[in-house]
Amino acid sequence: MAGHRATIEWTSSAAAADFAKGKYTREHAWTFDGGVRVPASASPSVVPAPWSNPANVDPEEAYVAAISSCHMLSFLYVASKAGFVVEAYRDDAIGTMTKNDRGVPWVAKVTLAPQIRWGERRPSIEEEDRLHEAAHHGCFIAQSVKTEITVTPVR
Repeated sequence: MAGHRATIEWTSSAAAADFAKGKYTREHAWTFDGGVRVPASASPSVVPAPWSNPANVDPEEAYVAAISSCHMLSFLYVASKAGFVVEAYRDDAIGTMTKNDRGVPWVAKVTLAPQIRWGERRPSIEEEDRLHEAAHHGCFIAQSVKTEITVTPVR
């Protein structure tokens, strides 16, 4: 099977005493095998500024985006195989964090809200729901996580 790589880089600019007190930047960078570099940071809801940067992508956002992106790519595939043409796809996905039974925060649920613009032939609601179900089961990320994933299409 294919391997997937990401390089994560962080450098401290804090003095050792500040680092020990938690006063260090959480800004870092993700570099992917194609060369794209993404500025990243801890979520400001977890680590307040100035130790985080709300303009950067945080791991929780990236997790939600990965689930949404994977579902979309799987959906486009199953829709095309079923003879439907998708002209546009938009998802305003939301990840919800709670605490697990040990009191540790985790992304317990991701709700996908895809809004699809179809070509000439539009599937029935039942057909579209079956396409989403097939996409969910074909999504590598969805099959790799314990987070509950729900799909609520915007029609």
